[in-house]
Parts: sequence; structure tokens; C-alpha cells
Amino acid sequence: MNIDEFFSRLDGYFQKNELDKAAPFLTDSLEKAKEAEDYASYITIGNEMIGFYRSVSMFREAFDIAEDVLLLMEELQLGESEHFATTLVNTATAYRAAGKPQQALQYYRQALQIYGRLLPEGDYRFAGLYNNMSILLEQMGENEEAVALLQKALKIVRNLTESEVEQATTLTNLALLYFKLNREKDAGEALKEALDLFEKSGNGEGTDAHYSAALAGVGEAYYRIGDYENSLASYEKALEEVKKHFGENQSYAVLCENCAAVCDCLQDKRKADEFRAQAQGIYDKIFQKV
Repeated sequence: MNIDEFFSRLDGYFQKNELDKAAPFLTDSLEKAKEAEDYASYITIGNEMIGFYRSVSMFREAFDIAEDVLLLMEELQLGESEHFATTLVNTATAYRAAGKPQQALQYYRQALQIYGRLLPEGDYRFAGLYNNMSILLEQMGENEEAVALLQKALKIVRNLTESEVEQATTLTNLALLYFKLNREKDAGEALKEALDLFEKSGNGEGTDAHYSAALAGVGEAYYRIGDYENSLASYEKALEEVKKHFGENQSYAVLCENCAAVCDCLQDKRKADEFRAQAQGIYDKIFQKV
């Protein structure tokens, strides 16, 4: 299988937001790699499927393909390789998104051990892992530890060339944690730098999927200072970005809940109820599959 052609076609679907075409293409490509006993392509495509299913909140499908790929790699004696660690990270992130923190933490820690044995200090892959682990630790209430990991990730990505988007994403995550720790000044500074970096990278028009996280952070910042009109505007723009890139997934539902909370402050009960109903409908659809 020509893996370059595979990625070219898959990227085309994502750029056009044709998720309905991406799913069957991934499944068909995986089957072709299996038939050809092209294990390298099978592993690569499988990892793409884990990420895709997670992004559209199809968690059971993500778990199934993750287990399949990990077992294959162990059979091929790749259990101590960088590729295995990367698959562990993808698997952990799917479990984290599905609300299964203990399973996620187990996979993240296993990946960190392998990276520690194989990669030099400061390798960019550590930054991605630290970012992901920090999100999980925040969900588990370990906010100080989550901040420490994000600061380590930021130090790494600042030393990389053309890393504006990675820096902006890390700063956005850091700002949201600062808010939780009542460090509003630090949060505001981090968010300002994040948005400046998105603009510098050319993604200020929302062409990068991570831009929605920065917009959500701005929405929270406005909410905390009582500017509810601008808070709602930022959250609604974030909704548009998430829907554009991933459809109405779990993140979309969380943003709907945030919008509802802002609408409560604006004393717009009708709109608040609509946002909550939309969020609940998405949750019902997602978690009946897990």
C-alpha cells in the first residue's frame, strides 16, 4: 500500500470536513492492508482510526482498533518501540475522552516509561504526552501536577521551529488550569499569547482544529470577569469550530453546557434550556455506545 497516497486522500477528506467519507475510507484501507499482510501500513492506519473515532466520540470503535493494533505490535516484538508508545498515547487519549481516567493513566504511564528509555530529553514527543497527561490529571483534580506537566511541555515546544500552533495550544490549556487555581493574571497573559500565536500561524480564521480551545478559553475569561455577552460570543464561535472539524462530539456538548451557563447569567432561560437539551442529546448518543 502506498501510505503517502493514503494520507493525501485522508487529509483531503478532513480539509473538506467530509467525515462521512473518511470513516469508510479508513475501514477499507485497513482491510486492504490486512489482506496484503502489510503490517506497517496496518499499524499506521489503525492509529489514524483510533484518533478519528475518538474525535467523533465513537469510543467503542476506538478501543477495539487500539486493542487490535497493540496486540499485533506485541506479536511483531515491537512492544518496546517508539511506535508502540505512540499507539499507547493514542489509546490513552481515547480512554480519557470516554471518561475512563484510570485506564487512560495506565496507558500514558506505560508510554512515558518507553519514551524515557528511548528518546533524548526535550524530544517533541514528550511535549505531546505531557499535554495529554495534564488534561487527564486536571480531570482527576490534580491541578498543580497538571500545571507542572504543561510547563514542561511549553519549555519543549518553545525550542522547536515553526511551533506556533503547538505553543498556542499548550498556552491555552495552561490558561484554563490557571483559572481553576484562581491565577487570573497568569491565565490572561497565557491566553493573550496563545491567540497572538494562532494569528501569527495563520490560523486566526479558525482553520486549525485547536483554535476552538483558545476561543473557549477566551469565553471562560470573559465569563469570570462578568462580560457575559462576549463570553457567549466566544463560546458560540468555538462551537462552530468544533462542529466544522469534528461534528457534534463530546467537546461540542461541553461547550453547549458552557453556553447554557452563560445564558443563565443573561437571564435567557429559553436559550439556556435549548443548549442544555442539545448537550444532553449528544451525551445520550455518545455514551450508549461506550
